Amino acid sequence: MAGDVRALPGPFGPYPARCAVLCLVSTAATGAGLLLPAALGRALDLLLAEAPATRWVLYCAALVLLLAVLDACETVLGGTVDARTTAWLRRRLTGHVLAVGPRAGARFGTGDLVARLVGNAAQAGTAPTARAALLAALAGPVGGLVALVLIDPWLAAVLVAGAPVLVLLLRAFARDTRECVHRYQEVQGRIAGALSEAVGGHRTIRAAGTADREAARILRPLPELSRAGHDMWRVQGRAAGRSVAVAPLLQLGVVAVAGVLLARHRLTVGEVLAASRYAVLATGVGVLVGHLAGLSRARAAAGRVDEALAEPPIGYGTRRLPPGPGRLELRGVTAVRGGRTVLDGVDLVVPGGTTMAVVGRSGAGKSLLAAIAGRLADPDAGQVLLDGVPLRDLTHDELRRAIGHAFERPALLGGTLEEEIGLGMPSPSSARVREAARTAHADDFVNRLPAGYATRCADAPRSGGESQRLGLARAFAHGGRLLVLDDALSSLDTVTEAQITGALVGGDGVGTRLLIAHRAATAARADAVAWLDGGRVRAVGRHTELWATAGYRAVFAGAETQTTGVLGERPNGPDGQGR
Repeated sequence: MAGDVRALPGPFGPYPARCAVLCLVSTAATGAGLLLPAALGRALDLLLAEAPATRWVLYCAALVLLLAVLDACETVLGGTVDARTTAWLRRRLTGHVLAVGPRAGARFGTGDLVARLVGNAAQAGTAPTARAALLAALAGPVGGLVALVLIDPWLAAVLVAGAPVLVLLLRAFARDTRECVHRYQEVQGRIAGALSEAVGGHRTIRAAGTADREAARILRPLPELSRAGHDMWRVQGRAAGRSVAVAPLLQLGVVAVAGVLLARHRLTVGEVLAASRYAVLATGVGVLVGHLAGLSRARAAAGRVDEALAEPPIGYGTRRLPPGPGRLELRGVTAVRGGRTVLDGVDLVVPGGTTMAVVGRSGAGKSLLAAIAGRLADPDAGQVLLDGVPLRDLTHDELRRAIGHAFERPALLGGTLEEEIGLGMPSPSSARVREAARTAHADDFVNRLPAGYATRCADAPRSGGESQRLGLARAFAHGGRLLVLDDALSSLDTVTEAQITGALVGGDGVGTRLLIAHRAATAARADAVAWLDGGRVRAVGRHTELWATAGYRAVFAGAETQTTGVLGERPNGPDGQGR
């Protein structure tokens, strides 16, 4: 399977030496198991002949002890390789998803990605040990057949006559198991995706009183999952049942032929005993079925992991930025999402050191434009330049040093507030963190906490607006030539928003600012406004100039009506103040 090749480096994964040792230990255990029937048979013959048999009895005891030691080593080695391979695969998948960026979440969904990272990676991590175990398990039937040839070729002939039936059983089992497992894991991913969506929207669900309906939606694929699970057990049970029907017949045939040869004095009693044990080993389909089932599950899981790994990560160049004010330029930017052209040939220039607000109706493509401007996403056509250099040509470090971001819902990852504000800074300093917090008007509420900036995020109760201020403080502390704010002021009160917007427009070393705005007051304070409509830039100018157009005023109608209904305020005029 292609997924195996890409998800894991080679058939024995990232630790081939450990897998080789495991394979050797497993094969040695199989070899010891093959020697034991011969030793038992020889000891029995000597005992029946009343000859000294102490040495062979000791051989048998030594082989039993060796089997116990090898089995313990195999268990420890197998568990270690599984754990290390799973950890390696999860690190690789996590790094790849982070390198792909938001496109990975849009492509698979957060819940499905978590299912691939947690469950599928763990199952795929067992593939190397499953292969090593399967190789050792195959040595049992092959060794048993060779041993029967050495005892008497007629014994082996009985098994060879029935071997094609066993091979067909195993082949059909492997095919059917692969299909069932793939369907089972795919349904698991869908359930995880629906659960993730519900967890993200738990407040909306609670407010709407639709918890029962959401639970039913999440669990709707459960019957399909049950059918796939039952199919897996049914396939395995069918294969085991058929093997139980065929293998004992072959074993009985071997014992019958051995009895005839014993009656003709061509075999001894001990050789008959050994032959019966070798017949069991040679027809050990049950062991092979178990190993094949494990390998099929691992291969199916590796295929799902590989689907995520197949998403191409964002590539970076080798160039650095020349000195410049942070002039941002979008040339013919087109972006298609979900089969729909969201941005269509956008041309836009933001002069260095200025603040440009981007406004438009819901679905106009504002957030996507912000993501492309900061290279959190790439356009399908066109290019984005910063001080004359295409963003694609910049190194990763140069790009992230040059561009800072603030979002509607900033991710606070669990460190202290000081660590969260300084996240991404090459050398964060307490003074810079506190200065950025003051600019974002977060300093007051942070200082009210018992531990101040040393408070961990989990222990800091905060409103949505306070979380946004922490995200803004992080963006201000980052600095850089370009600051992209994607609806990062939406949860702030009017006074705080005006103060922060004033700091943005004032510059204060922030550089160029691209601001996604929903309120007329915010757009009024910007140096220029880009009016996005239907994926195109309809107009660029001062807010007071664009306000004369009815279509532009309509952009703010929904937001202003909502403000009036909730706060009792009058709609804002072209200057951002009450009319």
